[in-house]
Amino acid sequence: MSADAVLSASVVRGFARRLLAWHPIHGRSDLPWQGSRDPYRVWLSEIMLQQTQVVTVLGYYQRFLERFPCVQDLAAAPLDEVLGLWSGLGYYSRARNLHRCAIAVVERFGGFPSTAEQLQSLPGIGPSTAAAIASFCFSERAAILDGNVKRVLARVLAFDGDVGTSAGHRQLLAYAQQLLPPADCMPVYSQAIMDLGATVCLPRQPQCGVCPLAGLCKARRQDQVTHYPLKSRKIKRSSVRLWLLWAVRADGAVWLARRPESGIWGGLYCLPVFESAQALLQGLPERLHPTVQEQPAFLHALTHRDLHLHPMQVVVDGRRDRLGQGQWCKPDELPGLGLPAPVRKLLTV
Repeated sequence: MSADAVLSASVVRGFARRLLAWHPIHGRSDLPWQGSRDPYRVWLSEIMLQQTQVVTVLGYYQRFLERFPCVQDLAAAPLDEVLGLWSGLGYYSRARNLHRCAIAVVERFGGFPSTAEQLQSLPGIGPSTAAAIASFCFSERAAILDGNVKRVLARVLAFDGDVGTSAGHRQLLAYAQQLLPPADCMPVYSQAIMDLGATVCLPRQPQCGVCPLAGLCKARRQDQVTHYPLKSRKIKRSSVRLWLLWAVRADGAVWLARRPESGIWGGLYCLPVFESAQALLQGLPERLHPTVQEQPAFLHALTHRDLHLHPMQVVVDGRRDRLGQGQWCKPDELPGLGLPAPVRKLLTV
C-alpha cells in the first residue's frame, strides 16, 4: 500500500466493527490491568510490558501495586526502593523514568492528564503509551501502535512501507487513525486490537482461520501473511565479556558500586565491573592479589546481547577497607537494593 493510498470504505466500516464483536467472546480478560480505567494502573502495565513478556510482568505488577497503590505513593518513594522492586525486570531506564514520571504527574498536573498530547510531555511516555492511557481511561480517539498492532495493520492493509523507519511509522499511524471507532468504543477497541496481535495475528504462526479480520486481510488474499510487516532494520546480536569484583568481608558484607545511569544496568548497585581480569586486579591493593579466586563464569542473556560474566572473589579482612568508589552493604540490606538480576542471583546462591 503506497503512502498516498486511501483506505476503502468497506475496510473502514468493517475493521472496528469486527474487532468489537470479536473481543467480548475471544479476547483476553484475565490480566489484572484489563478493564481498568485507572490511568495509574494502565500506565504501570504499559511501561512494564515494553520489551517484556506478560508472564514475567504479572508478579512485578502486583508487587508494585501493593507497595505503591497510587501515583502519589510512587512519587514519594526513594528511587532506590523503586529500583529494588524493579530488579530483574530489565531495561532499568524504564524504572528511572517511571519514578520521574510519577513525580511530574503529581507536581505538574495533580494527577494524570486526560489527553495523549499532555501525556506525551511526561518522562518515559511515548506516543503509543500515551494513546493507550488516553483511549483506555479517557476514551480519546488515539491510535495505539505497538508491535502487535503494527503487525495486525500491516497485514490487513498489505502495508508495503518499512515500519522500522519514521516515515513508515507515520504512514501506518495515519491509517490506524482512520480505522478508529467512535470515542465511546475506544476502550474495548484498543484492547481488542492489542489482544488480536498477541494471541491470533502472531509473528510466525498466525491463526488466520479464527481471525475476525480474515475477510478484510489483503496479506491473506495474497497468501503472504508472514511477509508483513516489512522491517529492513534488524538489530544484530552481540556478546561481551565482563569481570565482576566480588569482594566480601568476614561479616558477609559485599562491596557494591552504583552504575552510571547510561549503559548496562543503569543506576543499579552492582559488583564493580571491569573489561578484563587485569583491569580488575589493577584496581585492588597488591596485598589482596594472592587471595583472588576466579569463580565459574556464566552467561546472562539480554534481548540483543549475551553477557559472559566472570566473578572474581576476594575476601577482605579489614572492616574499613575501601575498593574505589562504592560502599560495603550487609546481607540484610541487599533485598532492598536495585541489583542486576545476575548479580542478585550470584549473591543469594
